[in-house]
Amino acid sequence: MNPYIVIKPVITEKSLRLANGDNTYTFAVQMTANKRQVKEAIENLFSVEVASIRTVVNQKGNKKTGKRRLAVTTGKTKKAFVTLKEGHAIDLFDISEQQ
Repeated sequence: MNPYIVIKPVITEKSLRLANGDNTYTFAVQMTANKRQVKEAIENLFSVEVASIRTVVNQKGNKKTGKRRLAVTTGKTKKAFVTLKEGHAIDLFDISEQQ
């Protein structure tokens, strides 16, 4: 098992909504990783049971950045949406609302 398959958790409004509602967590993963490798890495890193995995490859694109609005090309990235079995959770995404 390669521990470097999972690069980082993706924390956005949508990913937090999925984590709290559907028990689905989003991670940026290596481009060469397949679903089996991602499942094994998540189960070993966080000691949880994975129910299903969906992967998405974002194609490279252009964006404008900086004061002079220079064009920059972004590279390809791969995300994995990991759905856990009932009763399992990952604490990285735990957001408790305090009001």
